[in-house]
Amino acid sequence: MSVLSNVKEFFRVLGQIKPAMAAKKYDFALPEDKRSFGARFQQSAQIYPDNTMLVFEGREWTYRQFNEEVNQLAHLLKQRGLQRGDVVAVFMENRAEYVKAMLALAKLGVAGSLINNSLTGQGLAHCINSTNTQHIIVGEERAEVLADVLPLLPLEKGADFLWMVDQGLSSAPEWAQDAADFLPAMPTHNLAETDDITAGETAYYIFTSGTTGLPKAAVLPHRKILISGELLGPVGFQVQPQDRLYLCLPIYHITAMGPGFCGFVCSGATVYLRRTFSASKFWPEVKAFQTNCFMYVGELCRYLMNNPVCPEERNNPLQKMMGNGLRPDIWMEFKQRFEVDRICEMYGASEGNVAFVNLLNKNKTIGAATTPVALVKYDVENDEVVRDGEGRCIEVGMNEPGLLLGEINSDARFDGYTDPEATKKKLLDDVLAPGDQWFNTGDLVRQIDVGFSLGLKHFQFVDRTGDTFRWRAENVSTNEVAEVVNQHSQITMANVYGVAVPGTEGKAGMVTVSVEQPDEFDLEQFQTLVESQLPGYAQPVFIRLQQALDTTVTFKLQKVELREQAYHLDKVGDDRLFVKQPRSNSYSLLDSDFHQKLVQGSSGY
Repeated sequence: MSVLSNVKEFFRVLGQIKPAMAAKKYDFALPEDKRSFGARFQQSAQIYPDNTMLVFEGREWTYRQFNEEVNQLAHLLKQRGLQRGDVVAVFMENRAEYVKAMLALAKLGVAGSLINNSLTGQGLAHCINSTNTQHIIVGEERAEVLADVLPLLPLEKGADFLWMVDQGLSSAPEWAQDAADFLPAMPTHNLAETDDITAGETAYYIFTSGTTGLPKAAVLPHRKILISGELLGPVGFQVQPQDRLYLCLPIYHITAMGPGFCGFVCSGATVYLRRTFSASKFWPEVKAFQTNCFMYVGELCRYLMNNPVCPEERNNPLQKMMGNGLRPDIWMEFKQRFEVDRICEMYGASEGNVAFVNLLNKNKTIGAATTPVALVKYDVENDEVVRDGEGRCIEVGMNEPGLLLGEINSDARFDGYTDPEATKKKLLDDVLAPGDQWFNTGDLVRQIDVGFSLGLKHFQFVDRTGDTFRWRAENVSTNEVAEVVNQHSQITMANVYGVAVPGTEGKAGMVTVSVEQPDEFDLEQFQTLVESQLPGYAQPVFIRLQQALDTTVTFKLQKVELREQAYHLDKVGDDRLFVKQPRSNSYSLLDSDFHQKLVQGSSGY
């Protein structure tokens, strides 16, 4: 079934859920169409000028006010010589100025390189350089981190850096210019360039950790954002202009930016923006700002479940949720405790051509696919696809986990990465028939029976494959972590993998390292190394010391047994184990007391 056929079926379903939305039609943008995210935001500002668009840390903007301030920044960037097709990196926390920068670039036709604000060191420099960035917009709060990698960037100090104030605790560094010195003099009218930008042009680069190496820049054209903003978000949330979204996920991720922020902006609704998630402040803020919608990832839902009952969660205004990663084991309890009417779980990837949406509000499912997919047999132990005697992949049956593949065709394009080799590695040929080509998601998924479903197949996420795991809602590349850990002067080889921790989402990073003298291991050097080279979510939680690492017969590092043994003191023999406990600034020996908390699901991660 083609993407258009599936979408038509979805709207037929929506006709039973909400008749008013059944009449709404969606016209998919072709790459050559003069349609862009900047123009779509501009249209919302014309239709809903006096609606509240954004609420952030005590400040509010209407659509008219925000559009004018976005225009001022766009005119400033144009004055600085930036033009359609150029690339500008944005490096700051989740805040109003980030949104302004993102929209100003979209209006100007400049591709925004949206940098993960937790990156430091070589990882940060790599991301900036990998998109041939010509200019950087940096927030006050991240300027010191950026300063550390300036020697690695081929940019001119001053002219190529625009600094934006945050709390006002410091002034612009000598290597950057303060945007506030120029913005007040800039015009507030819309730019003529916006009307000429086409749907196929690159709007943003979003960085994703794949199975190997440093983060890769996924190409995000305007048409993908338009689908998220005009279709996926509105039908998932059933957005109305009076709705208010609680958004605490980082906008440099497609989940928050696409169906979340873009979905609400395209509908004239309000976004309550937060820098980061706080479990203790969530319900008081939901109640205070009357946010009836929430963009989630599964980790946040589990944090809320683990929190004690608070008065504000009772009779709360939250009605609709959309996101990914809500695990089946807490789905029903979450829905019942917080009295949430609609949970629209979805699945997708920034760079991929595969999307699932739970439009029917079925429990414990990522929903139905909007594009052709296949689930094929996968050998987890050897990390490889299983093929039959003719070289074809073997599809799995109902309830059996299989590797999720998305067929590449004219309706389901694969935009790939800026790195051609990285793009090539995500492709599988001759999957079900000679000459076909499919996108490898790297995820295990199963088809499940959800009862009445209008003939739509429903699926459930199982796990990541290979050398990638999720922790703190981020993908962690084991190879990237190992490359850093191997720089330690006493370590001869590092084996990185993810281990499950009861009571938490995702998998915590664990590294087993070979050292000649485990009793003399320099733990302080290790901590300094990973803190300087890796973002917090990628820093190993557990360390295991061995004198030699086991390998397979093909000399690959053995991970299966290590994952099973994990941090269990009764399974690791005499090996020394270290752990960085929650809210701790340093590693310490794993003792039986904390091990018991880990096993019982009360560790606090």
